[in-house]
Amino acid sequence: MRILLIEDDKTLSDGIAKALRSENFAVDVARNGEDGMHLGDTEAYDAAVLDLGLPKVDGISVLTSWRKANRTMPVLILTARDGWSQKVEGFKAGADDYMTKPFRVEELVIRLRALVRRAAGHSAPLISCGTLSFDAQLGMFEKDGLPLKLTALEWRVLQCLILRKDTTIDRSNLIERVYEGDADVDSNSIEVIIARLRRKIGHEMIATERGRGYRLVSSP
Repeated sequence: MRILLIEDDKTLSDGIAKALRSENFAVDVARNGEDGMHLGDTEAYDAAVLDLGLPKVDGISVLTSWRKANRTMPVLILTARDGWSQKVEGFKAGADDYMTKPFRVEELVIRLRALVRRAAGHSAPLISCGTLSFDAQLGMFEKDGLPLKLTALEWRVLQCLILRKDTTIDRSNLIERVYEGDADVDSNSIEVIIARLRRKIGHEMIATERGRGYRLVSSP
């Protein structure tokens, strides 16, 4: 799960990014509206956390521009402005959720997980695929009823696959969703992660569509 965080307060953005990464999110950070708008226009994200009071370009303008350009990623507004009129303005511009400062990072994590899950077409938090299950609210995987131990990269790849189970996801899309923008990505990194996942959940559960990508299968 790759998140775009646009927040000009360095202390706050560093704290949020650290907390999100500890929950297996990949996080790219922009500290002004201009840079954030550019990243949202050119990179693939599962969701964005957007402050309103940004330098260069304000948050509402960033969001309005994205929606006019048909950028559909879920956007959670995070701001110190708690007036009803500001909330209405944000939702009219295309926001999917709204949190006011101060806030608890635990709540932010839960809300982001819910936004990503719903955007992928899942109304319920528990997603099953054969003997594999994913609690999208808690971010926990189980195989045959037992907790599955995964690295952060394995978790992100498997989350991408189970949110789109029975659908082939190409390698480049997985790379975009799994790695942060400044990551040094080896050419065979996804193949290595897929191999490790197969050892943990069963080789038959992840099909390779040659020349296309990978698919998590409900009925191997």
